[in-house]
Amino acid sequence: MLVVAVLIFAATLTLVIWQPRGLGIGWSALGGAAVALATTVVSFSDVPTVWGIVWNATLAFVAIVVVSLILDAAGFFEWAALHVARWGRGNGRLLFVLIVLLGAAIAAVFANDGAALILTPIVASMLIALEFPARASLAFVIACGFIADAGSLPLVVSNLVNIVVADYFDIGFARYAVVMVPVGLVSVAASLAVLLLFFRTAIPASYDTSLLAEPATAVRDRTTFRAGWVVLAVLLVGYFVAEPLHLPLSAVAGVGALVLMAIASRRPAVLFARSGRGPVAVPVSAGGGGAGAPAAGEERIDVLRILREAPWQIVLFSIGMYLVVYGLRNQGVTDELAGVFSAFGDHGVLVTALGVGVVVAVLASLMNNMPTVLIAALAVGATGATGLTHEAMVYATVIGSDLGPKITPIGSLATLLWLHVLERRGIHIGWGQYFRVGIVLTLPVLAVTLVALAGWLTVVGV
Repeated sequence: MLVVAVLIFAATLTLVIWQPRGLGIGWSALGGAAVALATTVVSFSDVPTVWGIVWNATLAFVAIVVVSLILDAAGFFEWAALHVARWGRGNGRLLFVLIVLLGAAIAAVFANDGAALILTPIVASMLIALEFPARASLAFVIACGFIADAGSLPLVVSNLVNIVVADYFDIGFARYAVVMVPVGLVSVAASLAVLLLFFRTAIPASYDTSLLAEPATAVRDRTTFRAGWVVLAVLLVGYFVAEPLHLPLSAVAGVGALVLMAIASRRPAVLFARSGRGPVAVPVSAGGGGAGAPAAGEERIDVLRILREAPWQIVLFSIGMYLVVYGLRNQGVTDELAGVFSAFGDHGVLVTALGVGVVVAVLASLMNNMPTVLIAALAVGATGATGLTHEAMVYATVIGSDLGPKITPIGSLATLLWLHVLERRGIHIGWGQYFRVGIVLTLPVLAVTLVALAGWLTVVGV
């Protein structure tokens, strides 16, 4: 049965990465799960167990992406990018630093997919307006893609991988932040240093700020734009209070998404009658242009289209792919990996962090970080490790799963989509070229971040 489980996993992963026409990642994964159930690699009793592991992470991720898509439609991220470009004051190297830091901030708050898939097209368009040469543009877009994952360590909500691990090991939002915010800052700093060194000759010395549009022109829906700041602040507070109130993160993120959807669609309409001063709580008849109509110069956000574009396939993918992975666990694969992790655990926190992190990173780069993180989490749970050793294994799993995918194009689904977005904009990055850049950029950042984790854990303890 072990061979059958491995073959099912390999076939499913191939379909997920290949994505044949008309067959999304969710249906591919569900097909693999159906075969695993039919061959008894997994049993129907495993289904609720797997769903219990992934449901909160999956639904929270979808809600966060919906929030980011609505804010993107309102012009939130383009506004931020234009402000950052002006802060660069015509200095090309400073612009590069600020774009990387903006990408890290977006990744931390809106998850890595948001940073890669939303910010990259905005930056690419801005570089065209600034008349940057192709070599310089490539440096900036690769930096956006790289920092999307390298900057997704600080918060539980920064990456789907983070939520899965936090849920599996029952790590609260605050505890996770205490450990990973400092480690995440080290990761961003190391990433910035490596990116600057690698692209030092490609970054232009200067640029003409007069070619940039005014940031205010990027805002397409002022009501949603302003409300977005409030919703984000409430969400951050909500994430911290969710644990003592025993609320899942998906509930907090889901409420935030629903509120922003209601505002963007101007529902209930009575709250959004049009007036010269913007939306006010007045009867419908008070608005000259009809309740809910956008103010002059504003665009109405198509909330239904955004909902259709939300990553619903990730729900099917999570349950399907993780059932397939659970089949590997049933056949003893995770026990073998647990033995490797235990051997690292016998040699102290530093060796544990480096060993587990590097192994997970390599696995994530070869077989995608989503299945890798569950395999690794199951293996860490099977080690029986306690104290700092256990903490090092858990957080090294997060780091390896977040950073390792940048080594190869197949390491994460976000990277494959990112490459597709660039291709549509006329920027071609071959898989060989990506690997040569990815491995050089990733390995030093991975090593520095894991060392920082080991050092910080000895400070904060368990």
